[in-house]
Amino acid sequence: MRYKGINHLALATGDMDMTIRFWRDLVGLRLIAGLGRPGYRQYFFELGPDNMLLFFEWNRTEPLLEKDHGVPVRGPFAFDHLALEVEAMEDLWEIYDRFNAAQIWISEILDHGFINSLYSFDPNNIPIEFSWSNPEMNLRRNPRMLDIQPALEAFSGPDPRPEAWPGVVQPTPEEDRMIYPGEGSEFRNKKNKW
Repeated sequence: MRYKGINHLALATGDMDMTIRFWRDLVGLRLIAGLGRPGYRQYFFELGPDNMLLFFEWNRTEPLLEKDHGVPVRGPFAFDHLALEVEAMEDLWEIYDRFNAAQIWISEILDHGFINSLYSFDPNNIPIEFSWSNPEMNLRRNPRMLDIQPALEAFSGPDPRPEAWPGVVQPTPEEDRMIYPGEGSEFRNKKNKW
């Protein structure tokens, strides 16, 4: 099996318009698809040539409480599932057979129109989706909006609108640009143990 990356990371929001403005207009990801009906939406943002972020909009979903990165929390969440993209349809069958041989639950292969998918859980009960992209329905090349009642911000189209945010008036001068060591900075100067 050869993975190409993350097909989509599924997250949740209670405010799709704010989410579109942040991810499309501020961060610069294209909004490439939307599905919805009253009380429910799901929108896809292009993260890279083979990667997307998906946001579900559900009534009564609340933002997470602020927390430091990597610190466990309890309560509301925004993570739904991790989707890994495989290179070929045959890879889905290999995963399906391997999970069955190991007696680990895995779903049947489902056709979602633009992808075919398998679903399971890792040992930590993290929901996993394995996906193969249908080349006949490429949402990255041909964005689609099928939401019956699109979010107002979605009407302005799939492409980022940087003018929706204030422009930079005073960039940080080069002499003030400090980069502080963070987790993983030791990769540059520690000897590999392998």
